[in-house]
Amino acid sequence: MPIVVQTLAGNVTKVLVSGRIDATGAAELESELRQLTATRTSLLVDLAGVAFLASMGLRSLVAGAQAMRGRGRMVLLSPQRAVAEVLAVSGVDNLIPVFFDEARAISAVGMPLG
Repeated sequence: MPIVVQTLAGNVTKVLVSGRIDATGAAELESELRQLTATRTSLLVDLAGVAFLASMGLRSLVAGAQAMRGRGRMVLLSPQRAVAEVLAVSGVDNLIPVFFDEARAISAVGMPLG
């Protein structure tokens, strides 16, 4: 599963994920997020290229968001309809903000904590 990391203006890190976040993809994603959450404070995870999100993928996303608590923010960007439905049904969209506009997502992760 391809994962590309980009640094955007304002020290925002964009993580572009594509393919299937199944058991194998979830392990790859969790490993990448673990590394990023150790050093970054503003993560934007772009799910536009993800066609399938399994429960293990949900766990990876939640673990990443939890690692950011108190020292940074993580948001999700542009999930496809099926992925957005999984996020909503599971309640993950209540734990990790979901945006469909990149400028708003960047603004959300750049907001001061508190």
